[in-house]
Amino acid sequence: MVNSSQHAAGQRAQLLLQTLSENDTHCVQFSYFLYSRDGHSPGALRVYVRVNGGPLGIPVWNISGSRGRQWHQVELAVSTFWPNEYQILLEATVDRKGYIAVDDILLLNYPCYKAPHFSRLGDVEVNAGQNATFQCVAAGRPNEAEKFLLERHNGEMSSGGSVKHLGRNRFSVSFQLEDIQKPEQDLYRCVTQSSRGSGVSNFAELIVKVPPSPIAPPQLLRAGSTYLIIQLNTNSILGDGPIIRREIEYRASQAPWSEILGVNMVTYKLWHLDPDTEYHISVLLTRPGEGGTGPPGPPLISRTKCAEPMRALRGLRALEIQSRQLTLQWETPAFNLTRCHTYSVSLCYRYTTAGGGGGHNTTVRECLAVEHNISRFTLRDLPPFHTIQIRLALANTEGKKEGKEVMFQTEEDIPGGIAPESLTFTPLEDMIFLKWEEPVEPNGLITQYEISYQSIESSDPGINVPGPRRTVSKLRNETYHMFSNLHPGTTYLISVRARTAKGFGQTALTEITTNISAPTFDYGDMPSPLSETESTITVLLRPAQGRGAPVSTYQVIVEEEAGRKVKRELGVQDCFPIPTSHGEAQAHGAPHYYTAELPPSSLPQATPFTVGDNHTYNGYWNSPLDPRKNYLIFFQAMSNFRGCSQLLLCMVVCSSAACKDHQRALEVTQRSEEMGLILGVCAGGLVVLILLLGAIIIIIKKGRDYYSYSYYPKPVNMNKTPMTYRQEKSNMMGSMERSFTDQSTLQEDERMALSFMDTHTCSTRSDPRSSMNESSSLLGGSPRRQCGRKGSPYHTGQLHPAVRVADLLQHINQMKTAEGYGFKQEYESFFDGWDINKKKDKTKGRHDTLMGYDRHRVKLHPLLGDPNSDYINANYIDCFQHEPIYSTGAKQSIGQCNKN
Repeated sequence: MVNSSQHAAGQRAQLLLQTLSENDTHCVQFSYFLYSRDGHSPGALRVYVRVNGGPLGIPVWNISGSRGRQWHQVELAVSTFWPNEYQILLEATVDRKGYIAVDDILLLNYPCYKAPHFSRLGDVEVNAGQNATFQCVAAGRPNEAEKFLLERHNGEMSSGGSVKHLGRNRFSVSFQLEDIQKPEQDLYRCVTQSSRGSGVSNFAELIVKVPPSPIAPPQLLRAGSTYLIIQLNTNSILGDGPIIRREIEYRASQAPWSEILGVNMVTYKLWHLDPDTEYHISVLLTRPGEGGTGPPGPPLISRTKCAEPMRALRGLRALEIQSRQLTLQWETPAFNLTRCHTYSVSLCYRYTTAGGGGGHNTTVRECLAVEHNISRFTLRDLPPFHTIQIRLALANTEGKKEGKEVMFQTEEDIPGGIAPESLTFTPLEDMIFLKWEEPVEPNGLITQYEISYQSIESSDPGINVPGPRRTVSKLRNETYHMFSNLHPGTTYLISVRARTAKGFGQTALTEITTNISAPTFDYGDMPSPLSETESTITVLLRPAQGRGAPVSTYQVIVEEEAGRKVKRELGVQDCFPIPTSHGEAQAHGAPHYYTAELPPSSLPQATPFTVGDNHTYNGYWNSPLDPRKNYLIFFQAMSNFRGCSQLLLCMVVCSSAACKDHQRALEVTQRSEEMGLILGVCAGGLVVLILLLGAIIIIIKKGRDYYSYSYYPKPVNMNKTPMTYRQEKSNMMGSMERSFTDQSTLQEDERMALSFMDTHTCSTRSDPRSSMNESSSLLGGSPRRQCGRKGSPYHTGQLHPAVRVADLLQHINQMKTAEGYGFKQEYESFFDGWDINKKKDKTKGRHDTLMGYDRHRVKLHPLLGDPNSDYINANYIDCFQHEPIYSTGAKQSIGQCNKN
């Protein structure tokens, strides 16, 4: 009992009962007295139940206030059993004056009647983060005024349990603790409080388990393009076991999704992954209980390998085509196509270019890298009008896919320039043969060639330079041209350019100088000598006209005539090119010698010259003539230009025998004047008849001899018509021009052009005589026309009328100089009096098997190294007895700078 009036407020008095360790249901019963005279509360009475010497905890029962002057009974139903023990502590706290008393404390071995008995409270195990539920089952009937509490071992109290009636005398109270964490792990018991008493359950443990998590990340064993093989590596964990399940959680680094796969082995292979993709892989461990799956362990960050591209890029097409560039486009390379973030797109192209100068074709190949995510590219610096073969290649570290080649054609462009080294030419006196090659870069279809030429320099002061510029167009398959009607010794600036549909290309320029021509004399007929003595002959020398180059010197040549007629062939080289003095001629037995050499300044006009006047002219002795001999006197002129010489056809200006015949004719004329009129007429007619017959016989004989020996004229007597070098050259050029016009195909033209180019060069021989171009012709007494090309009096291909014997020589000369007409007739039979089987006639041919009419062939001077180059398939045949046939073709090209 506590008399509160004797104590201060707040003082406490405790009554400790003995420690109890019961093994069966029991009840602690006591009575209390709580009274104050003024009706105020004398204080408070509290009951504590300490288990196993632990803390007191909270009061399991308490009461305060004045309860009247009577005793009240209270029951304590403590459900703590052996081996645990508990101790009851009664505590009175003084407040005001009054009395607080406890009496009749009893330990009953049967259940309490007023306080409920709790069944054994079991431990509760939860995983961290989960809710824990304590369910306290009690026997008895709960009072509505009873309070149900959940006491923690440290004294904390929770209320608000939910009561559930299980039967007539049984109910349960549930207490739920939410989001339990590891610090909340402790001992808990259920307590009921009412004025009649209190029920106390045993302490049960709240066990909080931490879900397990691996300490180390999984280990990568092998990586492929679509799989990863890993080892879980779960020997060390954080948290509590046991582990009842293992799982793998993986996701792509940039993906919002994740996937969890159960694993029943320590190694696992992840399938169906994307190539070249980074994945985060973690291991999940699960222990028993709800929420037993721990957080994912440290992730393994690994990337799959690249896979071979699915296919090549498609849709290659040209957006724009120009002459030298192509703009291309194709499909955009997506990841499902490349199957790798690191890839390369290559644009490979090739084209073939023709080798210059007839060389082999060259194939150009190149591959260009294209930037990522680019589906358009422009190829530049391509050749125009070429087929460009293009393909796309998609590659990564694991493979390569190449597409099919697609062909594109670039447009045309203006052609490139013709290579200057491909310009080859053959200059003649009044013609130039030019040949070129197609441009190395035609850049399209060549439609035509344009050739322009203009004279820019000339050694002939009579030619105006620069001359007018002329233009010639050629077809695309004509890569040659013959310039005609040019001036000798003149330099021409020639340009050649090609054209396509886009226009003209660059121009190739070259300068070509024509060869000089031999000078010409103004001798219509062979002039008569001005005077004659026993040892001298005075002749009239006329100046020559230079063609292409001025005359550099004149020579007077004397040649002895033998007693019998010896026919000496005067070919291209036989116009006395080697100077021979009188003494040298006597020492070597030469028939001719230089009797004088005159400078051009000494012949400003026609000037008499005395042959045999015993003077010296430029080192040559003009020795007196022997009256017992017959002489031929030649007059020749020479031109020199840039090391290339042209010698005039030698002109026979006098024959000593002809001079004597001329004197005898004068004497006969004087005697006929003294005779009578009748005798004079008869004698004159007889003389005219005799002379006419003699002239006919001489002309026929000399004509046959002339044709049977050489194409070129030889020195004969005064009655023979002269033939100059210019006339022979004109005849040769006419034949050459006809050979060009008669060709019908490009191949024949090219063969003719090569023949010209091989044989017409200046100073290509080592022979000293090749430095001059010489030929000779004799002037007789018959009238002749001026030198130059003339139209033929007859038409080729028609029946020719008969020619009078008296006009035969003139007809032959006209045939030589005619334009488009020359020696083109052949005959199958022989002349009268010729027999191929006769020994004397066999010696005139080259071999026994040659046909008879070949005895009368035109003979050319041979070229060095070619024994058959003197042959040309043409003959002079008597047109009165044979029917003509025509032939074409020649074995020697005519004309050369030093052999015209």
